Amino acid sequence: MRPAFCGLVLAALTATAATAAKDYVESDGWLSDEDFYRLVACAAPPGDRCGKPMLHWNAERPVRVRIASMDRAFLGGKTKRAEAALARAVKYINAAGAGIRVEEVVPGAEADISIHFLDTDGSKPLARTGIDGADGTTVTGARVIVWSRSDTKTILRATILFGTRLHIQHYESAMLEEVTQALGLLTDIRNPVYEGVSIFSQDSNDTKQLSAQDVMALRRHYPPE
Repeated sequence: MRPAFCGLVLAALTATAATAAKDYVESDGWLSDEDFYRLVACAAPPGDRCGKPMLHWNAERPVRVRIASMDRAFLGGKTKRAEAALARAVKYINAAGAGIRVEEVVPGAEADISIHFLDTDGSKPLARTGIDGADGTTVTGARVIVWSRSDTKTILRATILFGTRLHIQHYESAMLEEVTQALGLLTDIRNPVYEGVSIFSQDSNDTKQLSAQDVMALRRHYPPE
């Protein structure tokens, strides 16, 4: 069992905000491409209606991502592994051929997706972090927070949080999943056949690259030009 991975959506238009529904949907057996896409994109159980809105970035320019902070608990080998995991995630997402690009930017540069590695084991809510959206949340493994406009469903920014309970050997899988989810595919799949297969598996952290259906979902969410 992997640590708890959680997606949170905050809808923003002026000062309004709302949290997302459940972060995973249960299913059985292999899903059709249609059911798979709708599950990860809008939390729709197979053959049922969406449980969340469809959210998209404006894909006219690359979505900028960077590691914004790294607590001392991650210094040394964990920092290098995290940096390599982000570079690898960007490479795999861009290689999918979807109509959106992700660009890693240098520390201190303006970013759309900010990643923070925090010295927390998830035993209590975060407080006084100074990080957008972090205070009041708990992080055991990794967590993504996405802000979007409530009228256009356009994503405005995202924060990804990593905690200390995530084992270093899972950094690559978790980073690929969280960055992909920050693009709007926010719901995991609880289904044994997808464990070790899809990055969206709720109960596995063993997948280090996008599966064929993961790529399909990303390309369907952002059709190639």
